Amino acid sequence: MNELGLNRSHHGLKSGCLPFREVLGQSFAVIAPITTPAANMGLIFVSAGNGTWLSMLIGMIGLVFVSININQFASRSASPGSLYTYIVKGLGPTAGVVCGWSLVLAYLFTGMAVLCGFANFSTTLFGHIGVHPSEITLLALGAGIAWYMAYKDIELSAKTLLILEGASVALILLLGLVVWAERGFVLDLPQLTLQGTTPGGIAMGLVLVVFGFSGFESASTLGDEARSPLKTIPRAVVGSTLLTGLFFVVMAYVEVLGFNGSAASLADHEAPLTFLAQQAGVGFLGELVSLCALVSFFACVLGSINPAARVFFMMARHGLFHASIGETHTANRTPHIAVTIASLLMFLVPASMSLLHVKLFDSMAYLGTLCTFGFLTAYILVSIAAPVYLYRIGSLRPWDGLCALLAIGFMVIPVLGCVGIPGSTLFPVPKAPFDSFPYLFLLYLTVTCGWFLIQRLRSPEIVTTMERSIDEIHTRFASQAMVPSLVGDDLDPSHPLKD
Repeated sequence: MNELGLNRSHHGLKSGCLPFREVLGQSFAVIAPITTPAANMGLIFVSAGNGTWLSMLIGMIGLVFVSININQFASRSASPGSLYTYIVKGLGPTAGVVCGWSLVLAYLFTGMAVLCGFANFSTTLFGHIGVHPSEITLLALGAGIAWYMAYKDIELSAKTLLILEGASVALILLLGLVVWAERGFVLDLPQLTLQGTTPGGIAMGLVLVVFGFSGFESASTLGDEARSPLKTIPRAVVGSTLLTGLFFVVMAYVEVLGFNGSAASLADHEAPLTFLAQQAGVGFLGELVSLCALVSFFACVLGSINPAARVFFMMARHGLFHASIGETHTANRTPHIAVTIASLLMFLVPASMSLLHVKLFDSMAYLGTLCTFGFLTAYILVSIAAPVYLYRIGSLRPWDGLCALLAIGFMVIPVLGCVGIPGSTLFPVPKAPFDSFPYLFLLYLTVTCGWFLIQRLRSPEIVTTMERSIDEIHTRFASQAMVPSLVGDDLDPSHPLKD
């Protein structure tokens, strides 16, 4: 299909250059799967206890339903705008802009949070060799290298992400196998019988589990650059969710098992894998895991710049930002201005927090919590938009409506966990300053979407431009479906015009 020019990018990006494995690597990079077992498993264990593995499993199932809704669009069209363009098509421009701004915040704040993690781990690493660079220097180093790779070439970015995340996951699975072998490959009955676990604990654990999966949909921003996008992107969206979920379930089981019977508690360890490696007599693997966590943080910074820049890029081409942000580099064929802006913002915010003497670990927690609101908003909107869109094109089935309802119902759990219910023991109101974050996010949406409404009043054609651009993308893929002899192999079988 790409050789025939039917999938040539209409936005100036490097079309059809990424095979499935590199598209999958983009989603893995933003998920940063090793950071959950390496740093956050204890936080989930505090709530879910022996049901930590079950929280992981339920989280995976819930997000599979969300991915099914995303793929209703991704199997029919593809563009750098990702969920933003999907929701414009399903629910209209205003809902699409809400999603676009939510995604921009989600990806930027994810990048900021993991950049803090990168600087934090780098401080420890450099300290071992007697070098003590400033936090600002480390933040600039991580953001600068990631900017260059995203600016230079999407293929360079995607291959780097795939290699870094693949090697890190393989090493952690090896450590997990060693820990389980050291315990004689026993079946941990307290875990399998959910001893001491409550439904409320499982539900609270889900809040952090969803944060661990956030970004699985980021492959959908590679609509112009992926090969056979109607096939590779849906496979990457679902595949990253399933593979990450299985990895989380296995590592949750192994880590809880590893701490059972020891003097230490999983709930008290910020680096549980390092402790387990020492307990199993393979301390060197623990050091390698710490290095892998550092690498994964960097990969997530790079992985967050790519989708943030592409959503910026598409919104600018629709008139929501200055037109220059919607331009591509003539040689690199990357959205270079959008990449530069995204990278600069990812550096400036955590650097400012550092100058205000906010600890890197605290900054990571604050920024990571805020990014969750952006992802949850986008996931709920796309789950509402999917059945509406399918109804309009005459393809809605009962199963599609059920998937949408299940996805929305599942997303309500982490929303309640983040916002809280006054007087509730299951979903208590978060402690300060986290209790103010929902209001900060609503203020952010009020300002950004209010600006869109002002733009719409001043220039009504902005809506026409947006809708026409997105309709052209859908029409282009639909017209390809009408040429089965040329592109039939690249068309998703569920496409309504396949026949």
